[in-house]
Amino acid sequence: MKIKNFALLAGVAGLLAACGGSSIVEPADLNEQRVFFGFNSSEISEEAKNNLLGQALYMKNHEDVKIQIAGNCDERGSTEYNLALGARRANAAKEVLVKDGVCAKRISTISYGKERPLVQGSGEEVWKWNRNATTTVK
Repeated sequence: MKIKNFALLAGVAGLLAACGGSSIVEPADLNEQRVFFGFNSSEISEEAKNNLLGQALYMKNHEDVKIQIAGNCDERGSTEYNLALGARRANAAKEVLVKDGVCAKRISTISYGKERPLVQGSGEEVWKWNRNATTTVK
């Protein structure tokens, strides 16, 4: 009896996993697609990775599209530090796309550091939006 219950539970678990679907969604447009970062970090979160894999899917389905990924930072830190951090963020995002099969020649990167904030102001509620990598079609 216990083995039947285990087999039934395993089957249900497999069905739920299959029905759960993927959180990777191809966007309708790549312009202004953003992924966000933690403070002082260029680490790609699972949410950011799924967003980028959706962008990669778009690029695979639209082989003529070229993009630029701009790394951005919040207002804290020196200009030099934030330019370097923005570059690491843009390159981290690019790396996800390239690892998923997008030709690196179709992706350029740039860092704006803290010079182009998405949201004006100070404090964590503002800064969290300004720590991003933004994709633009070229």
